[in-house]
Amino acid sequence: MVKLGHVLTDKGSKYAVSGVPAADRRQIDAALKALKRDKSYAKATHNTWAALLSEGGAIKGDDGESGAGMVILRMLEREGLHNHLVVVTRWYGGKHLGGDRFRHVQTCVRAYLDAL
Repeated sequence: MVKLGHVLTDKGSKYAVSGVPAADRRQIDAALKALKRDKSYAKATHNTWAALLSEGGAIKGDDGESGAGMVILRMLEREGLHNHLVVVTRWYGGKHLGGDRFRHVQTCVRAYLDAL
């Protein structure tokens, strides 16, 4: 798994992004489990993720950050990146971010895609 680590901070919330090739749900679950073995990621408020699978279509998980998985999914669709899991991690900083949280998810995914 590629971890870009800390990408940005806003009002105390910290964001990171990670990703790994994954061709099916089993590989996605294994990658998420591996990510959460790192105590820092396990204690994160949200580990939002999405993947476009060649067989099985689009799959996502919001992990309590409603709508964030769809933001990741749309970016993967625009890039045409299939069979790849992207996870955006947020550690909540105590202040609500409103719609800014979606821009931050986009920033993280863009950083990951640019690093590929």
